Amino acid sequence: MASMVKLRMGKSGFTSEFTNNLKIIFANKDTESVRIGLLKTSTRDKSQVKEWAESMVSLLGPNYTYKIIGYTIVLRKWRKARLNNTNS
Repeated sequence: MASMVKLRMGKSGFTSEFTNNLKIIFANKDTESVRIGLLKTSTRDKSQVKEWAESMVSLLGPNYTYKIIGYTIVLRKWRKARLNNTNS
C-alpha cells in the first residue's frame, strides 16, 4: 500500500538537509508522495514556493512531479520518467 508522508518547512527554508531527508523518504519503496506544508516563517511569496518546488523536482530526478496547493507542495514519485515535471 502506497503511503503519503507529511513534512513541514520552517524558517530555514529549502536546505541541503531538507533535500537529503526527501531522498531518504522517497528511498522507501512504500512512499509514493510527500506533502510539504510551508509555515509562515518560511515564506509567503508564491513565486518562491514555485521556485522551491521546481528545485526539489530537479534534484530528485525525472520520475518526480509536483503540485502546489496554497502553501503546500505535494511531491509524487512515478514508476516511469515524466516528460513534463510540473503539474501546478
